[in-house]
Amino acid sequence: MLKIRSSISFARLLRLLAVPILFAAAFNGGNLFPTRRVTPKMNLSAGGATEDRSIIILFGPPGSGKGTHAPKIVEEIGAPQLSTGDMLRAAVAAGTEVGTKAKAVMESGGLVSDDIVVGIIKDRIQEDDCAKGFILDGFPRTVDQAKMLDACLAETSEKVARVIALQVPDDVLTERICGRWIHKASGRSYHSKFAPPKSLAGRDPTPETMLDDETGEPLMQRSDDTEEALSQRLQAYHAQTVPILEHYEAIVSVVDANQDVASVWTEIEKVLP
Repeated sequence: MLKIRSSISFARLLRLLAVPILFAAAFNGGNLFPTRRVTPKMNLSAGGATEDRSIIILFGPPGSGKGTHAPKIVEEIGAPQLSTGDMLRAAVAAGTEVGTKAKAVMESGGLVSDDIVVGIIKDRIQEDDCAKGFILDGFPRTVDQAKMLDACLAETSEKVARVIALQVPDDVLTERICGRWIHKASGRSYHSKFAPPKSLAGRDPTPETMLDDETGEPLMQRSDDTEEALSQRLQAYHAQTVPILEHYEAIVSVVDANQDVASVWTEIEKVLP
């Protein structure tokens, strides 16, 4: 049974996460962890790390507030937020050993394997800015990946300290996401209910009524900010996340993110390692 420290009941968590498991995708693991000489500045070795690092995994479905709270966690613990996509692009650009492998796979139209992704993470977390720890965002996505991450950290006698899962009912997420409009040129964002542009003036949101406050130009919605697309994204998220939360059950903290921003942050602060 999943044991989760949270301000919401386990029964409620099950209701929120009880969606059909549509798929379970995982690449074959293996033992390919690219070797790399650890630099003295990090002072890590196979025998262990010199001091405990705050290693956090952050989960949250689209619209849960990850983008709002992740920077606050970064500031609070003095450690970077690591996105697998950003790390992959950086490794390819830098021409590292695993980056070169990833580039070859991508250029051939293939999918980057878990081995390569974990190798990229292994390289990245040895950089100076990870001396106090790091926050993983978007990884792991499967239990196999979680086990590979655990094995990678075990090489330096480390382990994940906390898994934070931001929890919001799907119907609330639908309202949050499907009401989003953006001004493409500037990146300014609006919401038809929570942060409408002046032009809306109580009318129904359409490209004619949703105009940027500064330029008067029409706003637009992302193609995946529709109910149909969001439903698929949420089903995929729940299918991936439930098994991973079970894998890390002893260190999972579920945060009720269906509150005002300040209240959510207060709950997050309480569970930071």
